Amino acid sequence: MEDGSTVRVVIAEDSALLRDGLVQLLQLRGVEVAAAVGDAESLLERVAEHRPDVAVVDIRLPPTQTDEGIRAAVRLREEHPGTGVLVFSQYVETRYAARLLGDPAGFGYLLKERVVDIGEFVDAMERVAAGGTALDPEVVSQLFGASRRASALDALTPREREVLELMAEGRTNHAIAAALTVSERAVEKHIANIFLKLDLPPSDTGHRRVLAVLRYLDSVN
Repeated sequence: MEDGSTVRVVIAEDSALLRDGLVQLLQLRGVEVAAAVGDAESLLERVAEHRPDVAVVDIRLPPTQTDEGIRAAVRLREEHPGTGVLVFSQYVETRYAARLLGDPAGFGYLLKERVVDIGEFVDAMERVAAGGTALDPEVVSQLFGASRRASALDALTPREREVLELMAEGRTNHAIAAALTVSERAVEKHIANIFLKLDLPPSDTGHRRVLAVLRYLDSVN
C-alpha cells in the first residue's frame, strides 16, 4: 500500500462461514486477501509470510476460544510494527486493548454486531493500514469505564469528554462538529482545552488525539 495500491490483508476468524463471507465481500471491494485462517498460530505464520498492510483479528480463537486472538494481536504489534491491526470481535477485552493502544498508530477495534456497512468497514481497515485509528464508540465507552484514576480527566467538561470520545473514534474535526451540531471552531477550542488539561504538548508524531484517550486507560493492565 506504500504506493497507493490495493490494501493487502490477512484475516483470522474461527467461523468458516463468517471468514469466507468476509473474504468475498472484501475482494468485491478490491481488497487483496493474502490469507484467511481460523487460529492464532496460523495468523502469526501468515503475517510473517505475507507481510500484509493490515491484519483483521477476532479475539476468541481456538483452542480455548478465550483470548488467543487478541494475544496474537499484541505479538503482531511487537513483531511486525509495520502491519496495522484491526480487532474485529463481539467482545470488548479491556486489558489487552489498553496494551494495543500503547502505540495508537495503525490500530482499530470494531464490534461485529455494530458493523452494518461493508464500505465503512473497508474505510476503517484502510485507515488502520495507513497508520490511523478506528475505534468503535462502544469500545471507547467500555475502555473509559475501565479506568477512573486519572485525576486530570476530572477537569474536563462534559462537552470536552464527548469531543474526546469522538476523537478516539478517529473522526476529523469536521465530523465531530457535525456529530455535535457545533462549529469546527468550537471543536478546535475544545480540543485545545483537552490537550492543555491533559498536559499533552505539541509533538512531531501527531498522535495527541489518541494519546488523550490513553489517559482513561492508565489503570488497565
